[in-house]
Amino acid sequence: MTMKVFFELVEIRTKLASLFPFLVGLLFSAFFFGQVNAENMLLFFLAMLVFDMATTAINNLMDFKKAKNDDYQENTNIVGVAKLSEKKVAYLIYTMITFSSVIGLYLTIQTSLLLLLMGGICFTIGIFYTFGPVPLSRMPLGELFSGVTMGFGIFFITIYLNIFNMGILDFAIREGQILLQIDIKSLIAIVWASVPMIFTIANIMLANNLCDLDQDITNHRYTLPYYIGRDNGVKLFQFLMYSCYAFIIGGVLIGFYHWAMLVVLLTFPKISQNVKVFSEKQEKATTFSISIKNLVMFNGAQIVGLLLSLLLK
Repeated sequence: MTMKVFFELVEIRTKLASLFPFLVGLLFSAFFFGQVNAENMLLFFLAMLVFDMATTAINNLMDFKKAKNDDYQENTNIVGVAKLSEKKVAYLIYTMITFSSVIGLYLTIQTSLLLLLMGGICFTIGIFYTFGPVPLSRMPLGELFSGVTMGFGIFFITIYLNIFNMGILDFAIREGQILLQIDIKSLIAIVWASVPMIFTIANIMLANNLCDLDQDITNHRYTLPYYIGRDNGVKLFQFLMYSCYAFIIGGVLIGFYHWAMLVVLLTFPKISQNVKVFSEKQEKATTFSISIKNLVMFNGAQIVGLLLSLLLK
């Protein structure tokens, strides 16, 4: 397997979806909590990236095996196009999951059982997203699970790995008792700040499902747009994107963000134009990339806003 084929199998171009929650979480930790743990960040980034690649490889392998459309198997799915051995792809997936699991266990030892609980939930959702008799991605739950797992899960774990020793979030089992300690204000701030990532990541899955709706039906894959209809799916795409701005403005007013975060509003004219173009036509080859461009533009502006906030704080 060449590197080019490997990158296509794991769809390396889509890893921005997990990179932004990590970067925004890192900067939010530095701004809101005033603390960053460099070693934990490096290790978690490696584990997160490799596990994300593993779940994408699982997705492509399972789509190949479950496909009812021969043309899709032979001319669209990378497993069939590159004539990859299903067994070798499976071994590669096992290796990547094991690598991520070892790092996760090490970080759990360094922090607390709360990381094991959070990481275990994300691992389970990530694997069963496309694996099993009824994968989550083949149900009207893909947008919810991808958005929450990556947009909130990665963001939350990133922050926790930076602040685990501050007593803000803690979970332990001592003398037969389960102890959970949470600073409510901090938890609300984390959840609030995660929403734009949840929505922009969910929109990538929603855009993908809208563009593939007809093809998915022929492959017996019934996603959210199948149940709510194409028009309602487009309206949901618009709602999720525009709601991100409301959470930024609200966060500034509440005090979760510095006023410098309002720089994100500068992206509104271009993103609004992008949303209108996608609303008119949902096509994989021409308009699907709009969802990725919106994610990069909006969350890139968040990174700029947080960097400015750190400078001006």
